[in-house]
Amino acid sequence: MSDIEQTTTPVEKRPDVLECDVVRFQNEKEKWLAFVGLLDGRPYEIFTGLQDDEEGMILPKSVNTGKIIKCVLPDGTKRYDFQFVNKRGYKTTMEGLSGKFKKEYWNYAKLISGVLRYGMPIEHVVKLVSSLDMDGGIDTWANGVARALKKYCTTAISE
Repeated sequence: MSDIEQTTTPVEKRPDVLECDVVRFQNEKEKWLAFVGLLDGRPYEIFTGLQDDEEGMILPKSVNTGKIIKCVLPDGTKRYDFQFVNKRGYKTTMEGLSGKFKKEYWNYAKLISGVLRYGMPIEHVVKLVSSLDMDGGIDTWANGVARALKKYCTTAISE
């Protein structure tokens, strides 16, 4: 298979629950969290938000995995929640991941998630995200997203 061919079959309908890895990174001086939804162990979607108890979200440092749960509200709108098991074994759910993001970061994350869902090899997704030329602090955000996804690469990334 050539390195530009699709490596997975796209899953058109998102499962209601996806396993998730939590990746921490810094965007300039701010601490961020990336929630990488996994389908069959491969990144399927990514959510990012500030690690902040006022505007964003706060997670115990020990939380590295969890689940992203799609919720459809009575009015038909969708919301994505993050659920993890704490050290005492209790489930904790953080509602509304999408409400934790600045709109432009949310839109870029949706675009990146779309690329992931349709099976672009992770190495190419990382190269694509790394090559984005953006202003206003979003460059460092994109670098953080690329670092979060690099851990899923199976081959070295050439420049």
